Amino acid sequence: MRKRLVACLVACLAGIFVVLPSAQAQLVSVAACDYPSWVPRQWYNVGAIVRYTNGGFYRAKNANPGYDPVISTWYWEPFACDGGPGPGPGPAPGGFVVSESQFNQMFPGRNTFYTYAGLTAALSAFPGFAKTGTDVVRKQEAAAFLANVSHETGGLVHIVEQNTANYPHYCDWSQSYGCPAGQSAYYGRGPIQLSWNFNYKAAGDALGINLLGDPWRAERDAAVAWKTGLWYWNTQSGPGTMTPHDAMVNVRGFGETIRSINGSLECNGGNPSQVASRVAAYRNFSAVRRVDPGGNLYC
Repeated sequence: MRKRLVACLVACLAGIFVVLPSAQAQLVSVAACDYPSWVPRQWYNVGAIVRYTNGGFYRAKNANPGYDPVISTWYWEPFACDGGPGPGPGPAPGGFVVSESQFNQMFPGRNTFYTYAGLTAALSAFPGFAKTGTDVVRKQEAAAFLANVSHETGGLVHIVEQNTANYPHYCDWSQSYGCPAGQSAYYGRGPIQLSWNFNYKAAGDALGINLLGDPWRAERDAAVAWKTGLWYWNTQSGPGTMTPHDAMVNVRGFGETIRSINGSLECNGGNPSQVASRVAAYRNFSAVRRVDPGGNLYC
């Protein structure tokens, strides 16, 4: 009996010493996770670690003025609390709510430049796009984005702005960085027809691409072109009060996406026919996705 008690005591004490290091490791891990929350427009030097709004941690690979860690993957990388690298961004998000056959149905006469593969390759830069909210909201957002894209490009036919007389007008020399690619280099390109030197600068910084110096890349590389469109959709409010992405995921309606893209010229009676064209495309694409378009379609 005495031998059994001694054996039991030894085993119990061993168990205690096995558990204690684990508990200590948990305390160390908690302490290692004590990093400040990310703040937009705050300067971060290389090596800075922040806690993002999704609860994850990110480390600055390159110094930046507070770019979004999830969107600006050239500037940030996932970080694990044990001090090592995080799991990484993983593969490009699959399961896009618009299939390739549906995409082809929406754009039967599109320019071959605008590939479905280019679109899905660009999705990795904006993991929240068409991935937020209910299944209905996700389908509505995809349809809304593609409807506005269709309107801007004549059904994904035009890669660049057709009115060449406007080309010299898109250089704002009041910006400190000027227009290094030339006075007439910042005309509309891609699915959203990105224009102006300051937009190319901001999009390029967010995507880790020198679009200010080489804006033509947005008309050479389909994935880059799609990324510029998704950049505007997910991060810019334009003349509106919210980003088009926020408008859809917060169920504010398709009309608010128009306001954020070209509201100063089209909304509030500015150009009803253009608004009607966008709404018609949205209704059509919603039907292709078999989803109700929702309310508040006009602006």
